[in-house]
Order: sequence, then structure tokens, then C-alpha cells
Amino acid sequence: MAEDSPFTVDADWLQQRLGQPGLTVVDASWYLPAQKRDGRAEYKAGHIPGAVFLDQDAISDQDSPLPHTLASPADFAQFAGSMGISADDTIVVYDGPGFFSAPRAWWMFRVMGVFQTFVLDGGLDRWKAEGRPVTAEPTKIAPCVFHADFDAARVVGFAEMQRIVDTRESQIADARPGGRFTGAEPEPRAGMRSGHMPGARSVPASALSENGVLLPKARLRKIFEEAGIDLARPVVTSCGSGVTAAVVTLALETLGHTDNRLYDGSWAEWGARADTPVVTGRE
Repeated sequence: MAEDSPFTVDADWLQQRLGQPGLTVVDASWYLPAQKRDGRAEYKAGHIPGAVFLDQDAISDQDSPLPHTLASPADFAQFAGSMGISADDTIVVYDGPGFFSAPRAWWMFRVMGVFQTFVLDGGLDRWKAEGRPVTAEPTKIAPCVFHADFDAARVVGFAEMQRIVDTRESQIADARPGGRFTGAEPEPRAGMRSGHMPGARSVPASALSENGVLLPKARLRKIFEEAGIDLARPVVTSCGSGVTAAVVTLALETLGHTDNRLYDGSWAEWGARADTPVVTGRE
């Protein structure tokens, strides 16, 4: 395990255990259009031996008009089982850069009851740069039964988010880049307002890792404190579509903060509606 977070593993740890029974490696790479990367194509070209590809779009609720909405426990269980993933496995998830989309998969498995789930420090980019083994061979999948033990209390829906904004009963940590938070930069989704929910604080997901590795606890704590987040109080994490909010969730959990929840609709829901308050600027 990595020294500073109970939720990450380093490349040495993983490489020593590749192929062991009960270990499942999951490529959870997903990218924004601006990143000009294709997770599935990169997986087919070369992945960690034995890894299965988790399509973040396919595993989401297909009936939701929003991107990346958490699937129902039954649908998630069917999807995970079809990938040969058991809830009894130790699961290591990775993406390309290290801390972009992998924490979303980490969060999904945990919210479905699989707590022995970890993120690979450095991601596939560092793994490859260090000359570690990759293969283009398709991973043989033996479907199994995945038992989901869903914790609905860790997920915030729209009506509850409205109440939280009104009452300030929880703090809101917004993982989007600072320019989108202040309204200075446009949202990547066409026609959507930029800015943020009243009372939200800016905690950009990209600030929480360096070279694909989660920052040490002392630096994470400082980032939250400087953002105005009181780690003794409840926090709701939010982002563009619910993906990078999980990076903030992972950082909070690393600091021992367990009273946190994720707003699954995130800005794709809040920013697209005409009946939601949006503010710009730093506060």
C-alpha cells in the first residue's frame, strides 16, 4: 500500500501481485474531449496484464438524461459480474494520468459495498514510462455473480442538493477547474452556464495530485483549509458530471473525513437547469 493514503497502491505493490487469485485490475480510463484521449482504444493498444476495461459511460444509468449517473445496484451488479468482478475481490483501478477518472470507479465500487478497492498511483502513464509490463492481449473474462450492498446515503440527488444549498447544512466542494468555478471559463458542455452553487468552495481535483500521485496528507489538509472547507463538518463533493468529484472524495477519506457524500448529477444537472441559482466570482 502507498504510505500516505489507505486507498492507493504503488506500482511495485501491484506488479508483485499480478495474476494472483482474488485480485482484479480495472482500467477505468475516461477522458474529456479536450484531452484528446480514447480510453477504450488505449486499453486495446496496451493495458496492464489481466486488466479488464470499465466503460464509465456504459456502466452508468442508461435511462438518465445526465452523463455518468450511478447505475442501479442491480444493473451495476450485472455489469460488474459480466466483467468477471466479484465483490470479494481486491480491486485496483487505474486510469492514464493517475487521478482523473479512476477515483470515480473507486467510489462506485465502494458505494456498492466493495471496500477493498484501491487506486494505482501514477496510473498507466507512469506504469508504461517505468517499463512495466503491458499487453494488447484481450483479458479472458469468466463472468461471475457480483453482490452489491448499496449505500444510498453516500449519494445526493437534486432535491436534496437544493436543500443543502438553501440551508448550508453541508459544505460543497467543487472539483471543477477554478475558471469554470468562477465563471471566467466556459463549461465544456455547450449552452451550459459556468459559475457555481451559492456557498460552494473551489477544490480543483487537479490540485490534489502531483505527477499522478495523491498529495501527502499535510498538503491535502492545507488545500482544504485554504479553500475554506472545515474538515470537522459534512461535505458534499461535486464536479462537472460526477467523475472528478470522486477525486475530492478520495482525498477527504484519506484525511479520515467520512461524513462526505457525492452529488451525482453535479454541474451537468445544476448548471443546465433554468431554476437553479448560479453565482460567479470566487465566493
